[in-house]
Amino acid sequence: MASTTPPVSQPVPVATPAAPSSNGSQLSTGVIIGISIGVFIGILIAVCALLCFGCRKKRLEKRNSSHRGFVLPIRVNGVNSSTIMSDSVSSPPSYAKTSNWWGQERQLIPSSSGVTKFSYKELHKATSNFTALLGQGAFGPVYKAVLPSTGTTLAVKVLAEQSKQGDREFQNEVILLGRLHHRNLVNLVGYCEEKHRRILVYEYMSNGSLEKKLLDQKSEPLTWDQRVNIAQDISRGLEYLHEGAVPPVIHRDIKAANILLDATMTARVADFGLSKEADSQNIVSGVKGTFGYVDPEYMSTNAFTEKSDVYSFGVLLFELITARNPQQGLMDYVHLAAMGMESKEGWAEIMDERMNGNCNIQELGDMANIAYKCVGPEGRRRPKMRAVAQSLCNLGKKPSREHVVSMPVIREDPPSLPKSIPKGERSKPVRSKKDHGAH
Repeated sequence: MASTTPPVSQPVPVATPAAPSSNGSQLSTGVIIGISIGVFIGILIAVCALLCFGCRKKRLEKRNSSHRGFVLPIRVNGVNSSTIMSDSVSSPPSYAKTSNWWGQERQLIPSSSGVTKFSYKELHKATSNFTALLGQGAFGPVYKAVLPSTGTTLAVKVLAEQSKQGDREFQNEVILLGRLHHRNLVNLVGYCEEKHRRILVYEYMSNGSLEKKLLDQKSEPLTWDQRVNIAQDISRGLEYLHEGAVPPVIHRDIKAANILLDATMTARVADFGLSKEADSQNIVSGVKGTFGYVDPEYMSTNAFTEKSDVYSFGVLLFELITARNPQQGLMDYVHLAAMGMESKEGWAEIMDERMNGNCNIQELGDMANIAYKCVGPEGRRRPKMRAVAQSLCNLGKKPSREHVVSMPVIREDPPSLPKSIPKGERSKPVRSKKDHGAH
């Protein structure tokens, strides 16, 4: 029997992994780099598009605010009152948005403004939870505040929710007063810009506004000397704005309510919410200011100049003399008096009755004549503020400051006195030669 030989098993070939080629590794690296570059470019394009959209939106808002044609109401003196003289839109102006793309609050005042920034908590405590109310104005309520750390008394003006001034005027006042410094301008101590709250902090003026001093029948009337000093203080403040500030500033809302008096009765010009730099190229779409104080030429041309402030100051001078405001027919009263004017003494007819004629009639005539030049209908014929201030400063140099002018002043040469009078005769009345001849 033949033997069978078992079949020889063949080795099973084992597949060995192929070594990676250099071409494949370069391809995968290139794909990764390409994807990374694409993602980076996509992000960059998205950021650029976002920035362009934001710039375009801001440009449109600025253009709309310049050409919108809404007019800040021409304000009438009084608590929270206004009279709209011109308005070209049907809806009231809205506040500017103060949030950025991520919902965070956008700061209106740059940190480099140089003005102290207060926290809302600090002012809330200083004003006794905003209960120490001093008054109410077009900007909003004004509170008396005492800083606990120093005991300093301040005036805190809070932007009202329905205020006609808005964020733009708030920003304007802080930035302007941050660089304007003069003894006859109100001193801005600081501001608060927190949680959409807009607050201005001023030095406290203990004697209040000039308007209150002039119109309050219960208070003691201002003396003539005080009126002269107040007129001089205001003129110096305006002269600084027009001639000393760089660039010059036009106030645009000079009136008795915007003149504050400190403890020494020094007058300070306040409320710069409507002020503009003289070289400003902003388009003016409507008249802004207070009824009765606004330059008629400005109302017809919408072009404001330093002479517009001069006109308002002239009205204010007449208000100082008469203790009447424009809403009480002040300028009609003045023009009627000027029509029958024959001499400076004629201005005594419009003097504040509460003064009982106690003033220097020469100074009264000089001040009234200066004021009448300021309220001339043509701006180019009005004097500059520097000339007005210099003329008013001369009023304080009169040797005799006050005397009664209720009756015409008759000047006569005094009777000649004998060279020597006996001792016992000095108490007897002096007789002229005419008297001696009658006996």
